[in-house]
Amino acid sequence: MSVDGLRRAARETVAGLPREFWWLWTSTLINRLGAFVATFMTLYLTLEGGYSASYVGLVVALHGLGGVVSSLGAGVMTDRLGRRPTMLIAQVSTALSVAVLGFMVNPVAIAVVAFLVGMASNASRPAVQAMMADIVPAKDRVRAFSLNYWAINLGFAVSSIAAGFIAEYSYLAGFIGEALMTLACAVLVFVKVPESRPERAPVAPGEKAAAQDGVRLSTVLRDGRFMSVVGLSFVLALVFQQGSVGLPLAMGAQGFSPSDFGTVIFVNGLLIVALQIPVTRFIQHRDPRKLLVVSALLAGYGFGLTAFAGSIALYALTVCVWTLAEIVNAPTQTGLVVQLSPAQGRGRYQGMYTMSWSAAALVAPLMSGFVIDRYGAGWLWGICAALGTVAAAGYWLLTRNLPQDQNEKQDQNQDKIKVQAQENEQAQEYGVGEVAVVESGVLTPVAAVVRTDGAGTEAGRAAG
Repeated sequence: MSVDGLRRAARETVAGLPREFWWLWTSTLINRLGAFVATFMTLYLTLEGGYSASYVGLVVALHGLGGVVSSLGAGVMTDRLGRRPTMLIAQVSTALSVAVLGFMVNPVAIAVVAFLVGMASNASRPAVQAMMADIVPAKDRVRAFSLNYWAINLGFAVSSIAAGFIAEYSYLAGFIGEALMTLACAVLVFVKVPESRPERAPVAPGEKAAAQDGVRLSTVLRDGRFMSVVGLSFVLALVFQQGSVGLPLAMGAQGFSPSDFGTVIFVNGLLIVALQIPVTRFIQHRDPRKLLVVSALLAGYGFGLTAFAGSIALYALTVCVWTLAEIVNAPTQTGLVVQLSPAQGRGRYQGMYTMSWSAAALVAPLMSGFVIDRYGAGWLWGICAALGTVAAAGYWLLTRNLPQDQNEKQDQNQDKIKVQAQENEQAQEYGVGEVAVVESGVLTPVAAVVRTDGAGTEAGRAAG
């Protein structure tokens, strides 16, 4: 492709997305640029604190458990308080808890604060994803989620390198640096990102908001198709998590050094940064059912091929396979979650989806350690292949007769409500008032009042 062609492709990739999305995207990038705790928690506790491997495993597990606990609560907050307040609360809480963690020396205090950090840092995810679904038109959501995922990985790649140099100077500086970067995200959201929660119809006296919206956590749990997607997400997340837990254990058992693992896993970040945008251009208008099935198979058998790897080059080749699955699956599955979520319940639905990944992050280390210790790494990679096959079959069955995206109609109705409100305000300036309702996507006038003098007279009433 020529230079002009590359420029045109880049313009088409970023064109047409709302300004609010780019501020949110910038906030995500800044947040990931400051990531330190997730990257160097283990090294900090072992090298700086001198703690045992079992204690470190407990702290990491508590950090993951915090994310599981906060997912559902953050989803409810996203729907009730709004996207913007939830993000601000989560980001400020993360900044404070990360800063406090850097000063903790008591083992119990470290474990407790690590749990709080896990809760706070995970709480913003349902709000971010719900806001993106609110502000980006349905036809552009896969592209938007892909760009956001690209920002996450770009920021993480840069922060991993920077954090290594910072850790050589001072681990405390890393904690304080992450706290300051997270506060910068909160300031950016406060100044530049408006609330995007869909407008609600007026709530009758004594009627609860959740009941009026018709979306509770029980509603999410009773949504069989969506909960099946959450289950499949958990299964596939168990596979993807092996890149950070099972793979280093297996390579270490074969005598490879930490730097060898670093070289192999660097391929993952490099490919995502290089290929996420062009691959998105290729997949954004293709059948999500086929994309989910193919990505699940690539993930399962990409890790399955690791059983036959005996050199850094072969390990890197397997990473290429499952990284391609990650690139395809991440935006496609997030788009499916949005498609199955009602606009007024996006926070709760996103919270449940986020919990599947948090739970996988908690279970995957236990699974990989047990299987490798009892049966060997080969069995772990065989299980990954089986899980990928199960997920692929599940996606194929669940996405049959998938309903058309109802969010497009809901978004159109919200736009009509806003337009009608503006027209009513303008009409009142000229002495004309009009009330309208939206039913089945059609705007229907209910009444019109014309003021012909100071007192005003009723001109007529129209039945919609």
